[in-house]
Formats: sequence, C-alpha cells, structure tokens
Amino acid sequence: MNAPESDIAANLRAVREKIANAAIRAGRAPEDVTLVAVSKTKPVEAVLAALAAGQTVFGENRVQEAAEKFPGLRGSHAFDLHLIGGLQTNKARDAVRLADVIETLDRPRLADALAAAVEKEGRRVSFLIEVNTGGESQKSGVLKDDADAFIADCKGRFGTALKGLMCIPPHGEDPRPHFTWLADRAARHGLGVVSMGMSADYEIAIECGATLVRVGTAIFGGR
Repeated sequence: MNAPESDIAANLRAVREKIANAAIRAGRAPEDVTLVAVSKTKPVEAVLAALAAGQTVFGENRVQEAAEKFPGLRGSHAFDLHLIGGLQTNKARDAVRLADVIETLDRPRLADALAAAVEKEGRRVSFLIEVNTGGESQKSGVLKDDADAFIADCKGRFGTALKGLMCIPPHGEDPRPHFTWLADRAARHGLGVVSMGMSADYEIAIECGATLVRVGTAIFGGR
C-alpha cells in the first residue's frame, strides 16, 4: 500500500530521527549516516513528495523502472540515484547512464561490462561491491570466501570509484554478525562506505557501522 503523499514527509522525519538516535547511541555523528530512500515500485509522485521534504538520495532495484522515473527529474531537482538490485551485464550501459552509485557489483563479468560502459559514457559513477554474507544461492553477491580477491581486483580496476561494500543478511537471522563482518571487511580494505540495513533493521546496522541505510517501506508504505 502506498503511503499518502502527505505522510511521506512525516515518515521521513521519523526515520531521520531514528537514524540520528541510533548514531548517537553508537557514539557516532548522525551526519555520518546517509539515508537512501528506496522508491522501487512507487510512482514518481511519491519521489516528488520525498524531494519536497528534502530527501536527496534514492534507491531503485530495476534499471527499467529507474529509467521511467528519474531522468525527467534531473533538470529540476538535485539528487543521487543508487541502483540497489542485482544487475545483468546487458544492462550495464543503461545503469551507468542513469545511476550515480551502483551498489551491486558482484562478479568479474559485470565489472568488465561496467568498466566498458563508464569509458563509453564518460560518466563518473561510484561502485559498491555486494557481498552475499549468508551464502544464499538465491541471492546475488560475491561469496565471503571470494570477497577479498574480488575487492582487490576491483580496487585495481576502478580505483577511487570503488567506495565500499553492501550486503543483505538472510531473512529471519540476527543481522548483527553479517553487519559487523561487512563493516570490518570494508575497513580492512580502506573502503569508507558500508551500505547495510533496511526498514526492519537499519538502527542495528547503524550501531554496527553502516554509513548508508536503504529504507523504503517505512517511508513510502508497503509494496
């Protein structure tokens, strides 16, 4: 169910307050945590309501849906768009055209396709590597055992455009071990961005070191 547009601003205020409080509890500065408002499946009117409420970072799962909503807003609004869903190699060039941050870099073939797309498009795009911390066969993400080598390879390939790591812990499990592993791995590799935590667990993620939290339902309503 979509939240009424009048409720989106109030929801954003509530989420931002919870982010700030979680950061303070963890001894961190609230401004060190960026809220990614996940607008997947939501109409452009919902995005406009969030923009009017001061939200400037959005997340979309699918390239096609992002292409339908966001290019037309670029001229009149300042925002960053994150792609947070699994990405097919044949969508790499479209993704580079659309997104400011691609959070789901997870395999060498995709790295090849994204590197070629960046060169062709001439756009500055930032990347996060998605790690499948639960080893779940149905999920995308590089496996933990392969993460160090893949991170090193992508650092050599993308340089400072590789900003950090992302994960989605297994549903129903305590997310803390997954969050702490990801934050530690990012720190070991000198990567400053850690994207983890969604509507149900973003406060825990912040306490474990998240610098990006991806929140949709708590802002825009259920899907």
